Amino acid sequence: MTAPVLSVAGLSVGFTQRGREHLAVEGLDLAVARGEVVGLVGESGSGKSVTGLALMGLIEAPGRVASGEILFEGRDLAGLPESELRPLRGRRLAMIFQDPMTTLNPVLRVETQIVEAITAHERVSRRAARARAREALVRVGIPAPDARLAAYPHQLSGGMRQRVAIAIALLHRPALLIADEPTTALDVTIQAQILAEVQDLCAESGTALIWITHDLAVVSGLADRLLVMYAGRVVEAGPVADVIAAPLHPYSAGLIGSAPSRNRRGAPLAQIPGLAPALDRRPPGCAFAPRCDRARADCAAPPPLVRREPDRQALCRYPLEAALA
Repeated sequence: MTAPVLSVAGLSVGFTQRGREHLAVEGLDLAVARGEVVGLVGESGSGKSVTGLALMGLIEAPGRVASGEILFEGRDLAGLPESELRPLRGRRLAMIFQDPMTTLNPVLRVETQIVEAITAHERVSRRAARARAREALVRVGIPAPDARLAAYPHQLSGGMRQRVAIAIALLHRPALLIADEPTTALDVTIQAQILAEVQDLCAESGTALIWITHDLAVVSGLADRLLVMYAGRVVEAGPVADVIAAPLHPYSAGLIGSAPSRNRRGAPLAQIPGLAPALDRRPPGCAFAPRCDRARADCAAPPPLVRREPDRQALCRYPLEAALA
């Protein structure tokens, strides 16, 4: 087997609050092969977006990568200075953010921003770069591309801005693409078009994709493997079809069971009781125990990592028996 494009081992990301560091991500392991799509799911505050930022080297004070290694194409990104990370971003590494205004400069025209994204990594004429910029907009379903190139971001709708941001991320067919809730602001038709474009990119170019989302419906049809995060830790991992059909961890089962498609029409939606713990108030042992109907007294101790074949694992002392048969 070839080495994975990305291999993460023991990644922990901490943030300092009132003089004390709290881990937003703790002991994360992750590997993504060429052309593979890995879904990262969980509630808000589970550590999904922080994981994506850490992989891109974008964690800023008061946060830091506290431990672990991030091997990308054989290089440890966790130890690289900014001067060596910058040439990789946008060319070999790319990220699509949930808020397109995080990506786009409000005082530059769309054409300027896309052309600069091209010429920053390739020696091409401005005319050729503009032609590629126009083609990139067409690829993500933007009508009247010439008019959009001449526009400023504030003159575009939120969905249109997001499509521009996605077009920029796909420009150089990166080796690794991290997508953080990229289709939230898009209507269903455009969402389907973007998903198809991303799938084609992975199949044709061998791009490894990490898709961060809370939408299980999207990730179930897109990803090869699924990682479920809760309170900064991966609590379950495995092939997406297996996890959704027979989850091991009670939290995974709760997420899947709360999807509207899993509930009888007209009936109240199934819910996970309580709220996810704040960063500085996570309980000892299993962080999900206060919300879990399977919790017992010994769940106050750190949960073991349960492994099942093929390629299944869960961080739980009392995994769901139905999935173990």
